[in-house]
Amino acid sequence: MLQTLEIIFRCFLAFVMLISIAHLLGKQTISQMTYHDFIATLMLGAIAGNLTFNLAISIKYIIVALLTFVGILFLSTLLSLKNRNIRALLSGEPTVIIQDGLILEGNLKKLKFTMDSLNQALREKDIFDIDEVEYAIMETDGHISVLKKLPHRSTTKKDIGIFSHNKSFFPIELVMDGQIVEKNFTQNQLTKSWLDAELSQRGLKLEDVSYCVRGTNNQLYFDLYKDNIHSPVDLES
Repeated sequence: MLQTLEIIFRCFLAFVMLISIAHLLGKQTISQMTYHDFIATLMLGAIAGNLTFNLAISIKYIIVALLTFVGILFLSTLLSLKNRNIRALLSGEPTVIIQDGLILEGNLKKLKFTMDSLNQALREKDIFDIDEVEYAIMETDGHISVLKKLPHRSTTKKDIGIFSHNKSFFPIELVMDGQIVEKNFTQNQLTKSWLDAELSQRGLKLEDVSYCVRGTNNQLYFDLYKDNIHSPVDLES
């Protein structure tokens, strides 16, 4: 019984240690995987390896460890779906590295991402002139998402001789999973009364909204819980 409790404790301890290590190494180390996926892959691989090769450990203890860790993964996934803060802790958050055409060296340093790595990531997106970039974001899976400056976007107005001085704005998520993203309201000097007024103009209530974002054109996009789509093109199986 004591050995079983020790294995369960070790699984929790390993999970905490690995999530800390994943944050320490940075996002580019786990390209194409979130922290959560990275840890799951390592732990399940290690448990499977011990089950296969470590004859000194009883199979029943390996099974206990495996079931315990699967339980941890299931619980963490469930909590991530219900709480944005937990999701940010387990999977990380996107990080802006270029804003308004300016490189944020402080964020690059925190990510342990060099200018050489940034230039390589941009070249992989067919961007050889960094001056073309208005915004660049390091996503939670270690990849770079880029918003080009207006004259350099595909089928641009520049190509057809039409020029616009309209500024593009960085998208701001206001509501996610039905909950107001307090941090984004504070950082962008927005108020809940302003959002209430926008909702009222559209005949909506906050509890109707699953997701709301202020897009690059400074317009609000609302996704409602009730989509009223009677024949969805695709359903997740």
